[in-house]
Amino acid sequence: MAQDYDEARPDVAEASERTLKDVRKMDAPNAKSVQSDLEEADLSDGQELPGAIVLDELVVEIVPRADDEFICGECFTVRHRSQAARTVAGAIICRECDEL
Repeated sequence: MAQDYDEARPDVAEASERTLKDVRKMDAPNAKSVQSDLEEADLSDGQELPGAIVLDELVVEIVPRADDEFICGECFTVRHRSQAARTVAGAIICRECDEL
């Protein structure tokens, strides 16, 4: 007699059927209840949340590049001239990028 190896064993099929019934009995939220809960819960009722972005204007002071500084041609950071390692095609490369 041929045996179907893809067929689930009776004990495994019975256990998975019981598990499915238990999950259906649970009071699990559905998509509609989750959406209504999210709509009801307004977390921003006048309180500032930690780490939240506030609509304040940021003030940043821009300092122009000094005469003894250069912009690295690899990482594009402003470095002191003592950090210059070599020049490639007119671009100065810093020591950190030269080591890579």
